[in-house]
Amino acid sequence: MDRIKEKLQNQAAALEEANKKNEELAEKIKTLEAELMTKESDITSLTNKNTHLESDVEKLEGQLSEAKKEATAGANLGVTSDNLQRKVTVLEEEAETTEKQLKETIEKLRLTDVKAEHFERKVQSVEAERDSWEKKYEEEVEKYKKAKAELDELASSLENL
Repeated sequence: MDRIKEKLQNQAAALEEANKKNEELAEKIKTLEAELMTKESDITSLTNKNTHLESDVEKLEGQLSEAKKEATAGANLGVTSDNLQRKVTVLEEEAETTEKQLKETIEKLRLTDVKAEHFERKVQSVEAERDSWEKKYEEEVEKYKKAKAELDELASSLENL
């Protein structure tokens, strides 16, 4: 009977140890389940974050594509701007040349106006002199006619004598 008691005690001890182990394993299962839930929550969070990051990547790729297009357009605008700047420079040079020519032409025109005024005064002076000579001529013609008339009268009176 001692043997049975000993077996019972061994079995009771084994049962107790099995219960302890069962409790430890149950506790470990709870801990592992809590960790599993935490990890599943982390996975869900990371999945959402990954989804957001992927949409951000798509947006950024779209923006990169837009930026590349704008950079290309900007480069084209740069070339166009350079061409326009060269044209502006050429036009400015032409404007300066034209302005110099205009100033020279204005100066020549002013000198021509001065000469024209001088010649107009000369013409007026010559016309006044001409008018004076014409008046003198008419006076002389009148004197000549009077003298001729007197001479004719004298000649006819001499003939009558």
